[in-house]
Amino acid sequence: MKRLPGRVTNIVVMLFFSVSANAEEIVVRDDLGNTVRLAQPAQRIISLAPHTTELLFAAGAGGKIVGVAEFSDFPPDAKSIQRIGNFATFDLERISLLKPDLIIAWHSGNPASALASLKQLGYPMFLSEPRTLKDIPATLIQLGKLAGSQAQAQTAADAYFAQLQHLKTRYAGQATLTVFYEIWNQPMMTVNGRHIITEVIEFCGGRNVFADMKVLAPTVAVEPVLVANPQVIIASSSEGEAPQWLNDWRQWTELDAVRYDNLFHVDADTINRHTLRILRGVEQICEALNTARQHMQDRKQRQ
Repeated sequence: MKRLPGRVTNIVVMLFFSVSANAEEIVVRDDLGNTVRLAQPAQRIISLAPHTTELLFAAGAGGKIVGVAEFSDFPPDAKSIQRIGNFATFDLERISLLKPDLIIAWHSGNPASALASLKQLGYPMFLSEPRTLKDIPATLIQLGKLAGSQAQAQTAADAYFAQLQHLKTRYAGQATLTVFYEIWNQPMMTVNGRHIITEVIEFCGGRNVFADMKVLAPTVAVEPVLVANPQVIIASSSEGEAPQWLNDWRQWTELDAVRYDNLFHVDADTINRHTLRILRGVEQICEALNTARQHMQDRKQRQ
């Protein structure tokens, strides 16, 4: 048998190991610590929440998404992807017809029973549940590994960390203000200390007056807000417009937030969705608290 030249033999060996490396199993941990295994990078991904859709695009996997939950509207390309329902009620039959090889779910937002059904059907599932500002790029990198787009995911994560550090330097050392963050008014909802929005408030030099609540997104009444007497009230807004119910607080003239004219709003999509865009929400809240400090200083100077 004729032997191959040494150079050809080396090429064959390199190709062998290259194929073997590409065939290696992909193993990551989701946000709850569960192990997710794929034989190869995912090619058909379903996203069960708007924030997971956005993270997949940021991770370079947008072209592999075949189904998304309602309100997945960012980036604009997400609007053209087939809907499989909303985050609370989705069509299991439609999902099956799309033949996904990976499902990205929202642990605290998607119904546990529906997720259990999808797992029973054998679909690999990554549970997303970012609770801190550092969790977001960590999730992004894991999604990049699952989709085979690690380089783009890492680049996006690095840019996020650089901007976060810039914001930290810019807004550090400010006086602490008490803050009530109002997600919605009927029922009136806020966040507790374990929610990422509380970390944003603290990042900007604020203290969430309902941080000690046990539920992640509890409902509250007017009376506890009046007792807490926050110096600042911040409301979630839609499309940049202040919600009408933010001005309802002006009837309570005994509130410090009203006396100092410290009623602000922040774009809901940037702060309520746990994506890279949360840094815009961070900046909006930090700017609101800086304005609030100035209002209080001006008021004291006039007295």
